[in-house]
Amino acid sequence: MLSKRLIACLDVRDGKLAKSVKFVDTKDIGDPVEKAREYYDDGLDELVFYDITASSDRRRIMLDVVEKVAEQVFIPLSVGGGIRTVQDATDLRLAGAEKINVNSAAVQRPALIAECAEAIGNQNVVLSMDILRVDKSETCPSGYEIVINGGRTRMGMDALAWALEGERLGAGELVVNSIDADGTREGYEINLTRMLAEAVRIPVIASGGAGRPEHLAQVLTEGKADAALVASMVHYGDYTCSGLKGYLHEHGVKMRMSW
Repeated sequence: MLSKRLIACLDVRDGKLAKSVKFVDTKDIGDPVEKAREYYDDGLDELVFYDITASSDRRRIMLDVVEKVAEQVFIPLSVGGGIRTVQDATDLRLAGAEKINVNSAAVQRPALIAECAEAIGNQNVVLSMDILRVDKSETCPSGYEIVINGGRTRMGMDALAWALEGERLGAGELVVNSIDADGTREGYEINLTRMLAEAVRIPVIASGGAGRPEHLAQVLTEGKADAALVASMVHYGDYTCSGLKGYLHEHGVKMRMSW
């Protein structure tokens, strides 16, 4: 069985580390470069960097911040926000990103996934999905809808159908981010994560809602996620990366341990 991964997410706005609850009430909480180094030193498996206003502001991602983060960490770095073309993806790779995350632009133009996969390899293309729980309908039979532009624009697209299409187009991983759970620290959206993990053959990263170590254990076992993404619970100093990995290891979840 492959080891599970602990991933920390750095949401960045105007060059500063930011955090929101359900994609609103966003506050600046620190320096992303300092946090990246801290988490790397503490045994983090992977880092995700999101420029959270690049898509809504219709601008390119801040390459200078990506370069500064890449200089500090020597673990896989995945970057997203404002990626609209293969050139954007290539520039991020040159800036130090191992993987690129596509989201809003891929929903609007799905061919972007295939183009990036061909240019930099499937394993380096991550489809990040922001998902809202809704009533089941003809357009959203799974009961989950895709939302883009940082939670601002509902698309009327079924999340399960989009996950399958993203895989078909060449995405190598999925980030399943529940808007309903985001920043609440009340636990991941287990049903959503498990539904998508059972439907696709590529790794699924659970995102949104982590507040206690048992939430990670639950989503990595019951939720069938391959990796758990955390933000608030490490950003505010309540937990450490090494402490979380130690907890998971002690509770029977196979982790990459440094000791």
